[in-house]
Amino acid sequence: MEVPKLQIGNLVADVPIVQGGMGVRVSLASLASAVANEGGIGTISSIGLGDIEASKTEYERISREALIREIRKAKTMTKGLLAVNFMGVLSNVDDLVITSVKEGIQIIVFGAGLPTRLPVLVPDPNVNLVPIVSSARVAELILRTWDKRYGRTADALILEGPLAGGHLGFSEEQLTHPEDYALEILLPEVLEAIRPYEDRYGKKIPVITGGGIYDGKDIARMLSMGASGVQMGTRFVCTEECDVSREFKQAYLDAKKEDIVIIKSPVGMPGRAIWNPFLKDLAEKGKLKINCPFRCLTACKVDRANFCIALALVNSYFGDVNHGLIFCGQNAYRIQEIVTVKDLMDELIFELKAA
Repeated sequence: MEVPKLQIGNLVADVPIVQGGMGVRVSLASLASAVANEGGIGTISSIGLGDIEASKTEYERISREALIREIRKAKTMTKGLLAVNFMGVLSNVDDLVITSVKEGIQIIVFGAGLPTRLPVLVPDPNVNLVPIVSSARVAELILRTWDKRYGRTADALILEGPLAGGHLGFSEEQLTHPEDYALEILLPEVLEAIRPYEDRYGKKIPVITGGGIYDGKDIARMLSMGASGVQMGTRFVCTEECDVSREFKQAYLDAKKEDIVIIKSPVGMPGRAIWNPFLKDLAEKGKLKINCPFRCLTACKVDRANFCIALALVNSYFGDVNHGLIFCGQNAYRIQEIVTVKDLMDELIFELKAA
């Protein structure tokens, strides 16, 4: 069979795989460009690139300059498709979005917050806007708001299910019954909700599913149900091109199914991570010391937070996993080895064709 292409606006990826944007510093230029070179869409995460101990002005400048470096570096490494991922709760998200567009990025992926003002920040219709949603209700709300306020619709949607890694768009109660919110249930509802907007704007709004997508069989199942592509993050962590420390990757290789847990994040959302000495220490002490000269996340209640999530994620990136948080998807325990992006993409495409 021919592998279906993924079209977002006027851009076409030869392989319907979007590499998920993973902060802090997990998905940078090296990983994103490698995925793009294999025909997928590589994603740079804009999250956590600054110095969290800098002043507000310095933090914003450092974040901006770091993002520019990653975008420019990626562009020297690939001619393929690149996206940049943003969290709506970032205190400097507007600046980072505008910076990415100035640097020529044509796919803006936006999650962890409703992107009600995104079309104002990105008025250029040639730049593709891709909100991340967790339900048909949220998808319809975004499309309705954009339609009424700006006469514009999304160029694609990423539907993240409850098995995804990192911050999740579900309540803790919902996550106790993930089967009730499986992608197989959510996807038909989202496809139905967006149909009036596809008719109104005379174009397809591709839905890209993510969360628990592990192999080519999973990709084939999603495509057969009407998804236009899939988003995969966890599988790309244990690749040679991923910039995180060896210790970070080893935590994935060592993880057992029971080690993957749901935590309470200072952001106010539940998150999925690997149980490790850091989380054990947090559970025993209840709260760890926080030094926050500048709030990098608007949703973080510093006075009530039990740890600094930015510092914890940076620690893991550099290899201090005993004092760090390690986000992952539900299927991280299935990963057994570190491979190249090319080998992983070849494996996924082979399995997709076979399925």
